[in-house]
Amino acid sequence: MSLTWQEARARSRIVGAVAYEVFLDLTDEQAFTSLTTIRFESRESGATTFLELADAEDVRIWRDGVEREATYVDDRIVLSDLRRTNEVRISARLPYVGDGEGMHTMVDVADGERYTSALCGMDVAQRVFACFDQPDLKATVALSVAAPSHWTVLANGRVRERTGHGDHDRWTFSATPRIPPYLFVLCGGPWYSHTWERSVRTGDGEREATFGWHVRGSQAALLDRDSAELRRLTDDCFDHYQRVFTEPYPFDDYHQVFVAGLTWGAMEMPGAVTFHELFLPRGEPTPRESLARAEVIAHEMAHMWFGDLVTMRWWEDSWLNESFADYMGYAVGHAVGHDATWVDLALARKPTAYRADRRRSTHPVAPDAADVVDVDTALGNFDMITYAKGNAVLRQLVTWLGEDTVAAGSDRYLTAHRFDNADLADYLDALDGVTDRDVRGWADGWLRTTGFDVIEATVDAAGVPVLTRLGSRPHRLGVTAFDHRPRTVAHRTVDLESDPVRLTDWSGLLVVPNTAEDTYALVRLDSATEEAVASHLSSVADPLARAMLWAHELERCESGDLSVPRLRDLVERHLGGERHPIVFVGVEEHVVRWIAQRFADPDQHADLLAAVSEAADRVVSAPTLSRDATRVLIGTSPDLGRLRGWLTSGRADTGVDLDPALRWDLVRRLVAGGDDPSLVDEELQRDRSTDGQLAGLRARAASPTDEAKRWAWTMLLTADLSGREFQALGRGLFHPGHHALVTDYLWGYLEAGPGWVAGHGQGFARTIADIFPWLPLPDAVVADFRAALADTLAGSVPTLLRRRWADALDDLDAVLTVRGLRPGG
Repeated sequence: MSLTWQEARARSRIVGAVAYEVFLDLTDEQAFTSLTTIRFESRESGATTFLELADAEDVRIWRDGVEREATYVDDRIVLSDLRRTNEVRISARLPYVGDGEGMHTMVDVADGERYTSALCGMDVAQRVFACFDQPDLKATVALSVAAPSHWTVLANGRVRERTGHGDHDRWTFSATPRIPPYLFVLCGGPWYSHTWERSVRTGDGEREATFGWHVRGSQAALLDRDSAELRRLTDDCFDHYQRVFTEPYPFDDYHQVFVAGLTWGAMEMPGAVTFHELFLPRGEPTPRESLARAEVIAHEMAHMWFGDLVTMRWWEDSWLNESFADYMGYAVGHAVGHDATWVDLALARKPTAYRADRRRSTHPVAPDAADVVDVDTALGNFDMITYAKGNAVLRQLVTWLGEDTVAAGSDRYLTAHRFDNADLADYLDALDGVTDRDVRGWADGWLRTTGFDVIEATVDAAGVPVLTRLGSRPHRLGVTAFDHRPRTVAHRTVDLESDPVRLTDWSGLLVVPNTAEDTYALVRLDSATEEAVASHLSSVADPLARAMLWAHELERCESGDLSVPRLRDLVERHLGGERHPIVFVGVEEHVVRWIAQRFADPDQHADLLAAVSEAADRVVSAPTLSRDATRVLIGTSPDLGRLRGWLTSGRADTGVDLDPALRWDLVRRLVAGGDDPSLVDEELQRDRSTDGQLAGLRARAASPTDEAKRWAWTMLLTADLSGREFQALGRGLFHPGHHALVTDYLWGYLEAGPGWVAGHGQGFARTIADIFPWLPLPDAVVADFRAALADTLAGSVPTLLRRRWADALDDLDAVLTVRGLRPGG
């Protein structure tokens, strides 16, 4: 039962001064015991409210020391006749989960060890302990845990005591400062760890704190390989935040844990941040993988202040958490030595925002509270409007106000609301205190509206370049003038509002706005500049300008201004000349995983992959590109004989040794191409890891036979799968190029989706959406599938899945439009 905004407001008017004592017994492998004591004040004597506790059995409740009969319905425990001060004690048995929402447990097939982590988030803490599960009822949490004696347990607080009790230990942690329930974390298992002590600034001096990185025991070699870089990034980011923020780090220690089963990329839990294991690659990290990891480390650390120290009151202000952290991830990543973060932003992040803003589900970065009617709706708004667009809008704010001014305003905001809750008005009050500019007018235009402006570069009759805004927002942005080779001639910052800007001194030059990605707006170039881009894109010297121009051309393809065959020509002409790893990978992923799989028909799909394969062969000798280019060749090369030779020898003819991840990419590609599925069994003998098991599931499902597809589909429908297993099977089933084999399963996917959610939870809708069958389909199949999806959405579909599928419907309409077909309905 999803908590509504009105229920949350009513409860926060009654309840205050909350404190939790939580005991969790993880020694039983079948279920865990949760014992919670909640102390709180009621502002209304005799009032009634409720606690959340999901999926519990054997529920017992004590009120002020006396056991009472529990009123436990729809995951809620009713508390009536409240006193001014109250103590409630609740004991229950709760299930472990495999979908990453609650007390997630997994057994590592490499060594048989069990790992159990309380992976919380919106509406999830109640799956671990009884609580007032809303962000503005922050509370202290004093945790103790019973766990097998060979485990290490990590949590929000610092370990105060560890005592032995036979075959298990009791861990007691220091009470946290006031945090919302959704930020609770516990990670238990035989972790392999690298820890260090370092100085942390306090309000009146310094103290020592323990920092650490933790992985499953079977991943020890991977942590040993990357530990120096992970420690450097952690220390550099932390030092940066200590310089930027007056507020000191607000929690005890700072641990970071790679956990299996996390449904998000990472979660900002105070004192113990959790990361998806994809950020610990099995092969030597490529430049793109290292960059992405640095951005996420900086992102999650920013949350210690934006989100954890100061928390939004309700989910309409999730941008105060995620937009800020997303922006800081790129800005701080750049500050600590990754100079390509803005290149990555241009190619991998901002395109997702423009797509989201085109869909009917678009919403303001900062919507009205009443529009976020319940938590399920709020969960849908954790999207690329909140993340990517919010990031880009904050980058424009920094460009408009200045970095020092925004930092000073943010510092005032954090200090004014430390360990409390705040909203947009509070942040604008803080900015008002450090600038005379109209920040409220700026916020109304940028944060309270939807859509994007277009900045048009034209040439007037006298040959003078002119910039015109098609939209309503003020923009401060960089503009670059090129000659026709094209070499950079000049760069300047301009303010563009309702009046066009004439660049009289740049007459005769090619002009490109937003080359530094300062603002959030699409650009449209004059015909001469477009011709120069088509002919000389790879010759543009500045990698950020080059990335921006690539993103521009890719967006034109998605909007129908550039045909798929013309994009193929652009890839053939220029991608093979690209030597910047972030530009190359950003373009390749956009072309292969988005354009080719969605907008291309089957023939165009093959042509695009061939062009990308040729480009990869041309760049593979570049040291910073060799592994990425080898990976691309595995996925796109039409020469399967060549790839078979790589698998046999264990080394690609590109000079790259095949790590387990690349070997599995090869096995899946060969099996999907028709090779004997026994390759999967052979590889599983080599790789007895959890990741190998998942890769094997995906590869089996990718076999191009009716038998393999039936097996995968039956597993999805009937097996008790973890979220990662479900995702692996679904991605293998809907392998690009297999559309003729899986057409019937497209409709089956739509029929089964709501039931899959019902068997898990709203968060599992993200996993279901992740296997949406985006394939290079024939026109008629796209049109029929679009109609079936529309019919499904006309019926009963759970909230978050409805949101994701409605987005997919809009994307299918875009596909049909690009193909010259009229979308239905």
